[in-house]
Amino acid sequence: MASLWDDLEGLVDSPSSFSAKSGERGTITPKAGFNAGEDAEALKEAIEGLGTKEKILIDVLTQRSNAQRQLICEAYQEATGRTLLEDLKGDTDGDLQDLLVALITPPAAYDCHEVMRAMKGAGTEDSTLIEIFASRSNQQIKALRDVYLQETETQVTLAMRDELSGDFSKALLLLAEGQRDESTTVDVEKAKEDAKTLYDAGENKWGTDESKFIDILCQSSIPQLRQTLVEYKIISGKTLQQSIEGEMSGELEELLVAIVKCVKSVPAYFAECLHESMKGGGTDESTLNRIMVSRSEIDLMDIRAEFKKLYDYSLHSAIESDLSGDHGDCVKAICGGDD
Repeated sequence: MASLWDDLEGLVDSPSSFSAKSGERGTITPKAGFNAGEDAEALKEAIEGLGTKEKILIDVLTQRSNAQRQLICEAYQEATGRTLLEDLKGDTDGDLQDLLVALITPPAAYDCHEVMRAMKGAGTEDSTLIEIFASRSNQQIKALRDVYLQETETQVTLAMRDELSGDFSKALLLLAEGQRDESTTVDVEKAKEDAKTLYDAGENKWGTDESKFIDILCQSSIPQLRQTLVEYKIISGKTLQQSIEGEMSGELEELLVAIVKCVKSVPAYFAECLHESMKGGGTDESTLNRIMVSRSEIDLMDIRAEFKKLYDYSLHSAIESDLSGDHGDCVKAICGGDD
């Protein structure tokens, strides 16, 4: 596993998912000849008939873009006087229900609801917050913040401040501002300077000055950070990820490593998360659902390619051996082909 994250060859010039346009590398694209009324009718029959016909729900909802699904929701409500959301909740259950609900939720609202879920009840689901805030662009974070404000009348950062503490809180709150530098030009001298600052704050001293890592990793632009990773390895002989793993622990380490991985390759980061979600005894369905749905129109094709490269078998075959029934069929339909 180490080799993938240690290799910085060609990093500075490789494309980044942070700037991917929706639809460019997704597995789900808008359906040609789309008719919201017909789709709504098909869903209505599948739900109202004797026994819910899950196959129809899956076929319709996984083969339309999110924007098209919003139009289906409107048509469905006009035709039935009920929302598709309440009918899916009434007629399906478990992991399949979660997945179908995710598919009909606009992306920013889905991100927002996952953040809410992660902070609900006793304790926070830190891994969910880490995955979302480390991998989303400023635009996606701002959209999430807008939905949160609209639905709760409070800022997501205020809610997070109540739930989190310490350096982990500081770093996550910086990311949740959605203010990462977006400049595309790289200042090599500054990258050398930042690399030296990081080296002096960690490897080169007794104890670690976490604040330097947080400031640089949570605020610099992606192209700038890529150059910084390259410069860091020259100075230190180690990758920044190796230094973070050696110097830190707990949630802060997990968050900063996730940021470094996403700076390198968002698809490889998600391929690893998907593999983790299906590894060992049980499946982490909520992580699996979230990644499959939220990347389905952005870079799931690239995630599939990285998965195959990393593990020598396809994402499709991993899902096939891990999940069964309608939920498995629905996840496979989002995944698309077998590589």
